[in-house]
Amino acid sequence: MSAHAPAETVGKMLIDGKMVESEGGGWLHSVSPADETLLGRVPIGTAADMNAAVEAAERAQPAWAALPVAKRVGHLKALADAILARREEFAVLEALDTGNTVGPMRRDVENAVERIHFACGLAHEIKGETIPNGGANIHMTLRVPYGVVGRIIPFNHPIGFAASRIAPVLVTGNTTVIKPSEQSPLSASLLGELCAAHLPAGTVNIVTGGLETGETLVRHPRVKRIGFIGSAATGMAIQRAAAETAVKHVTLELGGKNPLIVWPDANLDKAVAAAVSGMNFGWQGQSCGSTSRLMLHEDIHDAFVERVLEHVRAIRVGHPLNDGVTMGPINSKAQYEKVLSYIRLGQEEGARLIFGGSRPQGDAFERGYWVEPTIFADVAMSMRLAREEIFGPVLSILKWRDKDDVIAMANDIDLGLTASVWTRDLNRALHAAQRLEAGYIWINGVGTHFRGVPYGGFKNSGVGREEGLDELLSYTEVKAVNILLD
Repeated sequence: MSAHAPAETVGKMLIDGKMVESEGGGWLHSVSPADETLLGRVPIGTAADMNAAVEAAERAQPAWAALPVAKRVGHLKALADAILARREEFAVLEALDTGNTVGPMRRDVENAVERIHFACGLAHEIKGETIPNGGANIHMTLRVPYGVVGRIIPFNHPIGFAASRIAPVLVTGNTTVIKPSEQSPLSASLLGELCAAHLPAGTVNIVTGGLETGETLVRHPRVKRIGFIGSAATGMAIQRAAAETAVKHVTLELGGKNPLIVWPDANLDKAVAAAVSGMNFGWQGQSCGSTSRLMLHEDIHDAFVERVLEHVRAIRVGHPLNDGVTMGPINSKAQYEKVLSYIRLGQEEGARLIFGGSRPQGDAFERGYWVEPTIFADVAMSMRLAREEIFGPVLSILKWRDKDDVIAMANDIDLGLTASVWTRDLNRALHAAQRLEAGYIWINGVGTHFRGVPYGGFKNSGVGREEGLDELLSYTEVKAVNILLD
């Protein structure tokens, strides 16, 4: 076991307010992506476990919805305080389990707590409307909860997404069943303990496991609202499976192959830094919003690339708990092999590998899922390297000349999550923002999520929006009420 690793973590699931093992007795083992040693295990939830969780959530929902909004908010704020008090424990566990460095994982916990408070602040804004009419009628609408909401969490931000997505579901009167990723499941048990201590039994249920666990949740006829963050392929599979048992409201925040476009008049110092930070090398590129296509005007291309290389050479790869490390290992063996296959593919397609592309050198990297920061130049839109999400630390650089051509290049894929535009010309920037097919666009910025600004994708990058009032409203149905006056 790594010198950094604590004793093996043995987690449990949260069902109906109790921390329990699986009905089937099976265990899911989680290994360190840094050295492949065993970190811990959680139960493999069965269909029976998931059904029990949904039933518990359904029983708890009427009483939860009947609570005054202020009391729901009080429960959630107590949960937020409890999560923040355990920040370091969450951060270390997440860093070991995901491979992400510990500093960003501390910020993940803080961001999750902030988002809980943000949702609590909006809770009293979940309102219906009165609709103008003649004197004989009064029309109004009510916003009512769906009931039981299923949330499926990805491997890259386990506590960040699980904790923050609880709040919009609960403040609107729903209860929830959460299915964490099987690739980084350990923090889910700690979150379950805190939910059991601060929320009524059945309000939040957390069932760990693999494919069967997730499919049971998606297909359950009593789960009418589902939220998922992950890959486009899995999102489409969830849509299909959900529709086989009932008509459901499904929102999906999916992958991206996001462009960062730089004009010659941009602030090049800031644009160079943004090209590296936007690639999310600090998360090993494992972030849906990573700007993994760097599109440079030909007049600045060569000098810009050299400056990007200077920044990338300063990235320090190492164990995610070590001080000063800015990039850890890939999350899992399967993802590691996928990233390496795309690096080989890029070379076969004729792209020019100008940095990285292999395992770092040294004894510390003999085991684990390590890939250097990797950069390809001379990438063309005809290459898969430019069209498919890798979800790894691989940056593709493309050259352009004409403003219409670069917008066409940016849009010429099935994905459209984010985009970043760099120019001092506001008119040009706004024209680009109007034409780019992406759900979240930064102008002279990258990567930052601003509270209240809806986040989500176009095309195969998803449907629905999160992180703002739109997210809270999406957990309610609209009921129209007509009153005929005597």
